[in-house]
This record gives sequence, C-alpha cells and structure tokens, in this order.
Amino acid sequence: MMRVAFYGRLIHTIIVCCSIIFFLSSCATIKPPAPKFEYFQSNDPRFPTSIETIAPQISRIQKGDILGIIVSSLNKESNEIMNFYNISSLPLASFSPGGGGSSGGGSTQPIGYPVDSLGNVAIPLIGKVRLDGLTIQQAEEKVRVEVEKTLKDPAVNIRFMNHKFTVLGEVKNVGIFNLLNDHTTLIDAITVAGDLSEYAKRDSIKVIRSVNGRREIGMVSLRNREVFTSPYFYVRHDDIIYVEPTKDKVLPLPPQEQIKNSAFFQRAPLILSFLTTTFSLIVLLSRL
Repeated sequence: MMRVAFYGRLIHTIIVCCSIIFFLSSCATIKPPAPKFEYFQSNDPRFPTSIETIAPQISRIQKGDILGIIVSSLNKESNEIMNFYNISSLPLASFSPGGGGSSGGGSTQPIGYPVDSLGNVAIPLIGKVRLDGLTIQQAEEKVRVEVEKTLKDPAVNIRFMNHKFTVLGEVKNVGIFNLLNDHTTLIDAITVAGDLSEYAKRDSIKVIRSVNGRREIGMVSLRNREVFTSPYFYVRHDDIIYVEPTKDKVLPLPPQEQIKNSAFFQRAPLILSFLTTTFSLIVLLSRL
C-alpha cells in the first residue's frame, strides 16, 4: 500500500510540473537578434555637433565624354539648331535614378555632343571647340564666348550625359544610375537605390573606383561618422558600390528550423528546471 501511495504521489507531482512547464513555455516569445541598423554613431553625445567634411573632386571633361550643351538666346531658330542634339534621341540604354538601367524596350537617350579623340566638340554655327581638360564651368564660359560671336547675350549650360555609377548587393533596387554632379554622395547613391536591405553589412560597403587606369577598392562604414571624411564619400564617374550581405543572408536556415532552434534555446532553462525539480521530488518522496 505504501508503494502504491508513493507512485500515486509521484505521478500527481509529475503531472503538476508538466502543466506548469507547458504553461510557461507557451508564454515564451521568440525574438530574433536585434539588427544593427543605426547610422553615423559617435561616442560624443552632444547635440548639435559639428562634423569634419572634405571637398569633392571637380570632374574635368575627358576625350570620349558625351556632353549636353544647351544654348539659350533671343534667336529662337538658332536655339533650335544648336540644341538639336539635346532633343533628338537614340534607342539606347536609359539610366535614371529611380529604376536602374534597362536596355531596349523603347527606352531612349539624347544624342548629346561627343568629345572626339582630339578633345574637340563640334557645335552647330560655331564649329569645333576644344573642351577636354576643362571643368564644366570653364567649358560653359569658353562656349559662351564662341557663341556670342554669332548670337547676342547667349546663356550656356553644360552637363555630363555619360557619367554614371553602379549599385550592387543588398539594396532594394540595384542598377546603374546617372551621376548628376560632383556633389553626389555615397548616401545619395544608396538612397536612389532604395536604401539598404535588412541583410546589408552597414559597416563594410565596398567602393570600386578607376584611378589612373587601375581599379582600387575602398571600404566605407555607415555606422560611424568617419564616412563623412572618407575619400569615397563623394561618388565619382564609373564608381561601383557593392553592399555585402550578412552571414544570415549567405547561409540562411529554413524558417521552420530558425523557429525550432530559437524556441529550443529559449525553453531550455525551463526544461532543465523541470527535470531538476522532478528529480528532487522523486528523491524526497522515496524517503517517506
């Protein structure tokens, strides 16, 4: 009879402990590790605070560039003739800062004014003008002086039509985008690509750049404020920006396996406590 009573109390104790452990485990929540999404972190808590910056490198016109040259004057007919190459388009690739690069499919790109192998640009009504080696501002002034020989009080606006950059890796919209000016930053480039994905390594963004005929690879971190003084902060023509994925993206577990693993490690302390309590009760009741 004593043995029957002992086993009865033991079974009752196990049932109670199992009920408690089931209730506690069902209340456990599965929380993934917090991602490190913070940008521009610093040990200095003061606000506002000043940040050192660097000046962008000013681009110069090179042989093989394609320029958009817009001339405005009081002579409408002359304006149409000189701006013909900015209006007429070819069915080539069109790169825009919203949707990446695409080819064909009716997309077009203005012809523009190519810089030939001698550094000259052929402009209607005024002939060839040598522009290679000049900045955009210097080229605008030189063209304006030449146009002024034919038209009265002209205004000249020049921009690069072939300057671009590429964004690859863990961004929302990979693609090739127009480089609008020398003040375009790495932050601007990532923004037009739709920002970084949740799997992006924000502390190791690679910038592949052409320097003197060679490719150099730089590394930039957006998690601290040193990015503002990096030589890769300002985007240059033909830059390739590559955002590496985290290990979770490279070797991801199936969703069900992630849930199982996370649930097991969260409930392990409860299971261990249950086993310890049960063993202690068995020892205690066995002595009665």
